[in-house]
Amino acid sequence: MNDFTLEDFLPYRLAVAAGRISRDFAREYRERFGLSRAEWRVLAHLARTGTVSVREIAERADMEKSRVSRAAARLEEAGHVAKRVNAGDKRLVDLTLTPSGRAMVDELAPLAIAYQARLMDELGPEAAPLSRALDILTDRD
Repeated sequence: MNDFTLEDFLPYRLAVAAGRISRDFAREYRERFGLSRAEWRVLAHLARTGTVSVREIAERADMEKSRVSRAAARLEEAGHVAKRVNAGDKRLVDLTLTPSGRAMVDELAPLAIAYQARLMDELGPEAAPLSRALDILTDRD
């Protein structure tokens, strides 16, 4: 018998925590805006980066490229995102927020900030060390 316990395995614990937190926040933006998690992530990345390729969002958000593409297509259909062929590499599609997308992000951002504040309050003094630890784990690339 070995000493391995799944419930103590850090990657498992991080995945479970991330899934729960993500689902909890997803309820807020899904109910208010009808967005999926992938759509939320695409909008959030575009708000931060400006015009960017589907490939870049997939890499930064740790999502499959096909999920980003489908989310971008739904957002384009809804008028929140504009697509265009990348000038430097015709194989890439660049995305940018439309005025409608920018307005949606302007409404979403305060919800995200408030949600994060609730999480940080819940964590209390453990919030800052956790944030630093996550910085270490996510900046390994």
